[in-house]
Amino acid sequence: MKSSIPRRKRKIIWSTLLTALFVIIIGAFIWYEEENETYIPGQQVEGLTSRLARELPDDVPAVRFENIAERAGIDFKHFYGERGSRITEDMGSGVAWIDYNNNGFQDLFIVNNAGAMDMTKEEFEKSPARMALYRNNGDGTFSDVTEQAGLDIRMHGMATVWADYDNSGYIDCLITGYGQNRLFKNNGDGTFTDVTEEAGLGGVDGFWAGAAWGDHNGNGYVDLYITGYLSYFEIPDVEEIASLQEPPSINPSVFDPIRNLFYRNNGDGTFTEIAEQAGVANPEGKGLEVAWVDLTGNNLPDLYVANDVTDNVLYRNLGDGNFMNISYQAKVADYRGSMGMAVGDWDGDEDLDLFITHWIAQENAFYNNLWSEEDSDGMLFFRDDADRYGLGQSSLDYVGWATFFFDFDNDGRPDLFVANGHTNQKRNNPRELIPMNDQLYWNRNNEEGFYEVTAIAGDYFQQKYTGRGGAYADFNNNGLLDMFIVNHNGPGILLENQTRSANNWLQVQLTGTESNRSAIGAKLRLVTSGGVQIKQVGMQPSYLSQNSLVQHFGLNNVSRADTLYIRWPSGLEQNFTGISSNQRIMITEGIDEYSIWQPGM
Repeated sequence: MKSSIPRRKRKIIWSTLLTALFVIIIGAFIWYEEENETYIPGQQVEGLTSRLARELPDDVPAVRFENIAERAGIDFKHFYGERGSRITEDMGSGVAWIDYNNNGFQDLFIVNNAGAMDMTKEEFEKSPARMALYRNNGDGTFSDVTEQAGLDIRMHGMATVWADYDNSGYIDCLITGYGQNRLFKNNGDGTFTDVTEEAGLGGVDGFWAGAAWGDHNGNGYVDLYITGYLSYFEIPDVEEIASLQEPPSINPSVFDPIRNLFYRNNGDGTFTEIAEQAGVANPEGKGLEVAWVDLTGNNLPDLYVANDVTDNVLYRNLGDGNFMNISYQAKVADYRGSMGMAVGDWDGDEDLDLFITHWIAQENAFYNNLWSEEDSDGMLFFRDDADRYGLGQSSLDYVGWATFFFDFDNDGRPDLFVANGHTNQKRNNPRELIPMNDQLYWNRNNEEGFYEVTAIAGDYFQQKYTGRGGAYADFNNNGLLDMFIVNHNGPGILLENQTRSANNWLQVQLTGTESNRSAIGAKLRLVTSGGVQIKQVGMQPSYLSQNSLVQHFGLNNVSRADTLYIRWPSGLEQNFTGISSNQRIMITEGIDEYSIWQPGM
């Protein structure tokens, strides 16, 4: 039977049907490709992850770090007992490299969390997870002097930052945590006294995290900024949800934020809290880390606050006791899970860049400072160049915490470290968090940026821990920067830098007179035939931690620095010329000659 539909019309119908079928097939293919390009942590996706991968070049340094904690006499274990699936138990803790006894060797102070929030008072007081002060013996070993120093205390501890807040000549200790923060005055005889109440820092309960010292008004005394994290005043019963991989009790999005604290130093041993008055309380932010750093070039430190699952904030110091929020203008209002922060001039263009660690699958952020590169009408402006310079895709599978720029091979270019560890619990054991490998990046040049050298950096980097705090110092004074890492519910790790390098170096230790004694905020500009390096004392944070206040410059093959320019927080400027490499020089504000540090000084 012949069709009643005319031949021409039948051809049109078939053509239309075939076209529709083709469109459906193409659409299904595109949908399939898009679905398969959706990134799942740990999954290798052709065209998404592999296109940003980079093999190590032939000139990569022979980098090596070895964990020598046991050999050095450091026996530290973070946390005690079993965690109870509460966020207050999982976020810490930090570490600081400091010279508490002024003998020129970097000592070590480690914060601890006493244990689960439902501990009895008796269990809390007997917890072996207490703070630890290790005195550097100057021979590659340390002695635990916590008890005799008066720092044998227990807290649900988070951060520690040190500065000579009263300009007594000895560096003092601030500890943050869940509950109340605590300030300890260094008595100068190897002991410390709790002065929290008399200094005006007591009576403020909260969940406090990162902290930083900085002289915001240039009056010669360091002020204190402390980030508030979450409103966590009722301890939840977690028995019914502890088996979940991410129960609500460890999810920061479940809890309201609390404001930050800003303590103005009155110059008489006391502080006045002025966060709201100065405009830096940030009650909408869930703060985890903060840095005082002069990003706007007016010789006054600005504030950058890294917030978890809320916008990060950059406050410009206006010089009159007030601050202006310029986060959006500068393009650094980063709404991700921000934890750690590094500050440094990675490309030698004499402005400071920012690196922020994030939660899994969010990528770490690398804010390249473009103020000096583009016509921004005098406005501070950053661009996230993480993928462009090798720091984005490589972080997708990790939850990042402590981080810092440091020149581990002394080639004159700041390299980068990131401590990693999950906030999710193990499915088969909810009492433990999922461990991860830490990461180490080598800075090759301004065009290519960073190469991850984790795989060749030593045995420690092949092991998985739940990393949190971390900081660097040259603890054995051999010209190579070492690291200490705090792992949640795990051992403290002292990584000695054993990188084979013939490159030269220079270290600078400053003491303020008109400026604050710790010289926090002082700017250094080192000029050599290899280029220019800039640093600001005390202006590189990490996560809940403090790096050494001794400034370290890698010099590559240069044997002499042409000029060292210093601008002190007081405004005084000094120049030193013709400085030989491979030594530590000591400079006091206002004195035009430096001394060379030697053991026993």
